[in-house]
Amino acid sequence: MSQTTTSASLDVMFDMLGNSYRRRILLAVADHNPRDEDEFAPETFNSDSVDENEVEQMKTELFHSHLPKLADAGYIAWDPDTETIRRGPNFEEIAPLLELMDEHEDELPANWP
Repeated sequence: MSQTTTSASLDVMFDMLGNSYRRRILLAVADHNPRDEDEFAPETFNSDSVDENEVEQMKTELFHSHLPKLADAGYIAWDPDTETIRRGPNFEEIAPLLELMDEHEDELPANWP
């Protein structure tokens, strides 16, 4: 069996997929490219009611943790100036895992993605 992925390990991919926020971002970009930053506002992802402090914390995590982490791995290309997110140069490395998870969504935990 040949290995098609050389620049990323499964550990890195699973780390990226280990957070529901990052999974949703990756699935959204897989579905439609490019995406606008505001599509990933905490209000759009959380169906439960959250207080204002939680929303602010989630926004901080989005812009200071999740988007930079995905961009550093090359899975997304994030341009804060144009507020756009698109598939990054390494997106094809994680795409098979996203596709597999999407195809088996009914077999995954209830809180998927």
